[in-house]
Amino acid sequence: MGKNIKGKEIGKGICQRKYGLYCARFVNKLGKRKEKYFNTVQEVHNWLDDAKYEDKHNTFTPSDMTVNDWFEYWINHIVGDLAPNTRRNYTERFKHNIQPVIGKLKLVDVKPLHCKMVLNNMEENYAGSIIRQTYIAMGTMFKSALMNDFIQKHPMDGVRYTKPVRAVDDIKFLTVDEKEKFIEVAKRSHNYYQYELILEPGLRTGELIGLTWDVIDWEKRTLTVNKTLEYRHKQGYWRAGSPKTLQSYRTIPLTNKAYEILEKVASRKHERKESETLSQVLSFIDRRTGKTETFCMRDLVFINWRTGEPAKNSSYDTHLYKLCDEGNIERFCMHALRHTYATRAIERGMQPKILQKLLGHASIKTTMDRYVHVSNDSLFNAVQQFEMNANTRVG
Repeated sequence: MGKNIKGKEIGKGICQRKYGLYCARFVNKLGKRKEKYFNTVQEVHNWLDDAKYEDKHNTFTPSDMTVNDWFEYWINHIVGDLAPNTRRNYTERFKHNIQPVIGKLKLVDVKPLHCKMVLNNMEENYAGSIIRQTYIAMGTMFKSALMNDFIQKHPMDGVRYTKPVRAVDDIKFLTVDEKEKFIEVAKRSHNYYQYELILEPGLRTGELIGLTWDVIDWEKRTLTVNKTLEYRHKQGYWRAGSPKTLQSYRTIPLTNKAYEILEKVASRKHERKESETLSQVLSFIDRRTGKTETFCMRDLVFINWRTGEPAKNSSYDTHLYKLCDEGNIERFCMHALRHTYATRAIERGMQPKILQKLLGHASIKTTMDRYVHVSNDSLFNAVQQFEMNANTRVG
């Protein structure tokens, strides 16, 4: 308990200095000490009560908050339902690029020139894609501050980054000929079924790795995506998580080939090698309900044939490179198979909105701009079709 200069107790967190002023202090949820001086004990109690109430109910005085303070509060209390990878990307970009430049600035003092300075400092040493990630993280963080009335104007209005991000045309997908060559060499691989399954319903790698038998409906011939699995190399453990977005939760009708693949894998389940790792029970938060879900890794559909453990994300890419070299194909990663599925689907006449649903995208723009590619073959076929239709009308 604090005391005045006469030794009388005046309340916890309160004291009187020799020069007569009363001091109140407490540590808020962010671990930051708040301290203020007043002329009377009553003023001290009023301020301390108000400050603790604001802290308890997650409210702050915007004029006192720094960018560092806001980011810590924002990442921990406002965007807690972010996908783990997105949360990690935001945190890394803030700590490495945003914080060193504007972290100590008061939130209300941040101007467009400060935000542009963050991006300019990255020009020389960072790829365009990383600068874009920083731009998105910074913009999302300040947009939330604006929506919650902590700032009066978005400090990134008019701010743009200039370094080009990899063009859509540079994103790898397999032509019809490349796919045939790849499938031919992949048939001799222990991962053949995994590669084929991505080429059928276009799963993400984490969704494929986290696939368990309970999400397959043999009667309705569907597959439900409700979780992901990835290996965290730095920490050395497996982490389960919810799908990337709410739209990523989806039930996909299986093609005949996909159904046959799963049937073959199921029929050989008793033959596979299983390590002790598979006895682990993992948990994750279902972002739709907020409830904790669990599953045993022994129920995974696909595991590494040699180790008896789940196949790590990176090991798939390493194996793909070897197959590409063997088939004399330009090297590509697992995600290129998903791009290939999307491209073939559009070429065969699938409606974009349906493809968006099957891929689990929140935006049709993502589906069309980032995942659908026009191959040279499809361009020639379209022109021939146009010419044939024109000749038919003339005749």
